[in-house]
Amino acid sequence: MGDHVSVTIERGSSIDWIILDRPGQANALSSDLLEQFSGALRQLAAEGAPVIGIRGAGKGFSAGVDLGEYNAAATPVEDAQRLRRNLDRWLEIWNHPKPVIAAVHGYCIGVAAQIPVFADLTIVAEDARISEPKIPLGGGYVAPAWTHLVGAKRAKELSFIPGNEIDGRTAAAWGWANAAVPAEALIACVEALAERIALTPGPVLAMKKRSINRTMEAGGFLTGLNAVSETDALLHFEPAVAGLRRRIADDGLKATIAGFSGPGSAAIFESFKKDQS
Repeated sequence: MGDHVSVTIERGSSIDWIILDRPGQANALSSDLLEQFSGALRQLAAEGAPVIGIRGAGKGFSAGVDLGEYNAAATPVEDAQRLRRNLDRWLEIWNHPKPVIAAVHGYCIGVAAQIPVFADLTIVAEDARISEPKIPLGGGYVAPAWTHLVGAKRAKELSFIPGNEIDGRTAAAWGWANAAVPAEALIACVEALAERIALTPGPVLAMKKRSINRTMEAGGFLTGLNAVSETDALLHFEPAVAGLRRRIADDGLKATIAGFSGPGSAAIFESFKKDQS
């Protein structure tokens, strides 16, 4: 899949794993990784095991967009087209003929938190941290994809606080994930699920998936998503966001993130519970 391997395929009898494989860069979603990811999905559509798994190598699933490739000089139309291309990649998961299971451990940040939304099943480590981007450089791209799973109130709760995050147990309680399991059991759990799923013939699985997806689509799932690329591109060119980009250039990424650091909603709610006890 190209000279520099950013995605690897691990073969199995019931499940083939697509592994985001840039652990030294926190599996950041570079353009090279994204192209290889799409290529792996296409390759496994016609060959291999009856189930596909997606996971990250190293300490986490993915830190989200590769800021080293962030093209702030693009025009709004070019930016919207770029964002749409990435959304179309996730729809390749949605429309894939095979069941796709996302296995999330460690960190899953920003755009990376979109990927499991389009998977058919999502299993998370109990201590996983699923979060919004640490700096509000855009908006209206990640959280809207969550809405059909978790509801509008929780999607807004996630979105409004910079860097807001939920752990794996909360992700399962909200309906973003099917289940949260101990981190050390995550892969074994997904592979056990795949073994059971694989007992159902492939054509039957494909039609089951398609019929359930059609029900979600009839409820407006895709209609809402069709606007998110334009919304995010618009915000990328908002003067306030341009000011944040200048802060990153002048002060550095870590210092800029520190300016937005603080408790997420879960910590805020917990502090008030303790105050009342």
